[in-house]
Amino acid sequence: MPVTVLEIIKRSSEFLARKGVDSARLQVELILSHVLQMPRLKLYLNFERNLTDAEMDVIRKFVVRRGEREPLQQILGSTSFCGYEMAVTRDVLVPRPETEQLAEKAWEYLATLQTCGETGTATGAKAASEAFRPVVLDFGTGSGCLAIVIASKCPAAEVHALDISPTALEVARQNAKKHQTERIQFHLGDGFAALPADLQFDLIVGNPPYISTDEIATLQPEVRDFDPRAALDGGADGLHFYGRIAAAAPAFLKPGGRIMLEFGDGQADAVRQMFSSGVWTEREVAPDLSGRPRILIAQRGIS
Repeated sequence: MPVTVLEIIKRSSEFLARKGVDSARLQVELILSHVLQMPRLKLYLNFERNLTDAEMDVIRKFVVRRGEREPLQQILGSTSFCGYEMAVTRDVLVPRPETEQLAEKAWEYLATLQTCGETGTATGAKAASEAFRPVVLDFGTGSGCLAIVIASKCPAAEVHALDISPTALEVARQNAKKHQTERIQFHLGDGFAALPADLQFDLIVGNPPYISTDEIATLQPEVRDFDPRAALDGGADGLHFYGRIAAAAPAFLKPGGRIMLEFGDGQADAVRQMFSSGVWTEREVAPDLSGRPRILIAQRGIS
């Protein structure tokens, strides 16, 4: 017997709600929008449309997977990040809205250097003939979302992306190709040791793992069971990578260069302390959309 769009929305929403999935109806509508290849709002104009057997097969499989708490982004194979469609797999962390704010902070800072724009040349204080090209590192690139958005927004920038996972880098390369940012230079390895020793950056951005090891077991199944553990586990206190970065990054930052790092709830004071001594000067601790401290911006001293 034929099943309409509205009927499958109702049945599937009830099923996902029983499985503990948040915003169950929205999740179903997004699945239908993807399978039927129509904008989500257009579903409301097609409630009485009968679904084909082939469409029903795909929808059922996707709804069952979502009921098993697999993230919708991984089921559909992509997600939107700052308006750019990014492929995601179980090899990469699903990009979060907070990281979009980090990307925005990064390209806004690069714009103050007067290097962004369609011409890709310097203006103002830096004459075009000098053609200043800022060098940027995305530390722990994962899907490549940060590096790709920065490269797209700031065509003058020389962008590098670093990750310890070869499978994550393959996803990042695919995303870079899709968005015509193949000029990004990808590096495989564990931290700054994977980079050429003479490489110097104007800006380093990153979203390091910041969940404490013991806390991972308490996370939502979508995160705990499907995001790569290496992208979550920040050590016993969740701060392992911040200490490493604070110690090693100055050797790779130009004098006056900046670092922008996302961190977790309740970690602001500890992260600020790590970047309060030596060559570091704190510039800002930016809040997320809910007002909680989320992004540290620090600067390497000039001297």
